[in-house]
Amino acid sequence: MDSFVMVVEHGSVAEAARRLNLTPAAVTQRIRALEREIGTTLVSRSGRTMRPTEAGAAVLPQAQLLVRGVRDLHTMANEQNFAGELGLGAISSALTGILPPVLAHLAQKHPLMTLYIHPGTSADLYRKVVDGELDAAAIVEPPFALPKTCGWTTWREEPLVLLVHRGITERDVHKILGTEPFIRYDRKQWGGRLAETYLQQTGIRPQDHYELDSLDAIAVLVDRELGVALVPDWAPPWPAGLNLTKLPVPVPFAKRRIGLLWRRASARFRLVQALLHESEQKEAAAF
Repeated sequence: MDSFVMVVEHGSVAEAARRLNLTPAAVTQRIRALEREIGTTLVSRSGRTMRPTEAGAAVLPQAQLLVRGVRDLHTMANEQNFAGELGLGAISSALTGILPPVLAHLAQKHPLMTLYIHPGTSADLYRKVVDGELDAAAIVEPPFALPKTCGWTTWREEPLVLLVHRGITERDVHKILGTEPFIRYDRKQWGGRLAETYLQQTGIRPQDHYELDSLDAIAVLVDRELGVALVPDWAPPWPAGLNLTKLPVPVPFAKRRIGLLWRRASARFRLVQALLHESEQKEAAAF
């Protein structure tokens, strides 16, 4: 059952095999055995991707529940030694800049703990945590009240800064925003909405040239002198070799807050607590 679910969720026999620590042939054999038992084909190839058949799509939700239930039982049975699987979502800037040292310490202290990391946007990962598809996620703090079923802790606060390239000598942020080509942080992203709100509140209408959802890509475009960008001062590493200046916004404004959202009722809550503890230890060591 787990092979079928993994293949559908990741669209690849090879990726499912890697995550299950099996050979692709073994994954395929498991799925074929399940299909024989059920009496119908569950997955088929579409180009380079494996997709569920109509029958596979019909049984997938129940299969996911069964697999999740088995993982929950494993976690509860091994609660004392922090063994089990934790489904953790992460936005790209958290995955590269915040989580690596935390995960390194976690792997040392709890070697029997397995993390499945799911990249995505804050809005998408938020929904998956609330719906129980993930146990926790490192995301931008939602711009609305959290449900009582979820907990939140802030890891990092990021002020808005204006990124300018080497060709700009002006240091008046609002003047630059009103005259230079503007590279906009995607307004569908919660961080991008912060920048948009700042522009609206200050009455600035920049000359939009690009709109992207990748902060790294925005930094590269600014470095190539294609415009300026109003973005949160995200955690390093940034792309190498850039020659940029960060100018703080002159009007006091809300910061982008990155933190961990988790489900209070998760069977793997003890694993979430271990992750939180390691993040607190890392923060304490920084002072």
